[in-house]
Amino acid sequence: MRTALLRGLPAALLAVLSLTTATPAHAAEAVPLAEAVASLPLATESRDGYTREAFKHWNAGDDPADGCTTRSEVLIAEAVEAPAVGPRCRLTGGSWWSYYDQTTVNSASGLDIDHMVPLAEAWDSGASAWTAQRREAYANDQGQEASLVAVTARSNRSKSDQDPAQWMPPADDVHCRYAAEWTGTKLRWNLTVDDTELAALNDLAAACSDHTVTYTPAT
Repeated sequence: MRTALLRGLPAALLAVLSLTTATPAHAAEAVPLAEAVASLPLATESRDGYTREAFKHWNAGDDPADGCTTRSEVLIAEAVEAPAVGPRCRLTGGSWWSYYDQTTVNSASGLDIDHMVPLAEAWDSGASAWTAQRREAYANDQGQEASLVAVTARSNRSKSDQDPAQWMPPADDVHCRYAAEWTGTKLRWNLTVDDTELAALNDLAAACSDHTVTYTPAT
């Protein structure tokens, strides 16, 4: 009966219906940290073949018309006090809060844009099998706020490519937030964890029982 009715509808109306009944975008999921950690897939990591150049960044960002790269768009979005945006997206003034080390930064040049899960760690955890296009999407991901974060160059370079078993932010009171954001990023991109990383995340989850993980699966 439904098929017969559809056959009688004008083509234009059918086109509208196909748009409105299309599969919806992934909805954000929010789960307790311990539950989120438990859902991370466990696997042995391998860095064979990794090069940073396998992840194209920074690209033209979410709005290619604004003349800003992903790095600049993140800086603008995360500013506590907005910078002035000049020709070729040159940023002057502004201030930022680096949550890793609880530091105010008053110059964009003093900041790095940290990949919450570093590129090398992503490679180890499954991105080695991705297409170049998906790795570029990962490296420039602004679809989830925690994926890219503006922090002091000092703290970002201290972290390097280490996971939570090897490095945590120097500010102790942000460890729960960091664990939740790390876990959410791995879930968003369906990345695996290894034994030592999982053990560290389980310890953090036990100490952060009031924290939840919110993530949207990447398309």
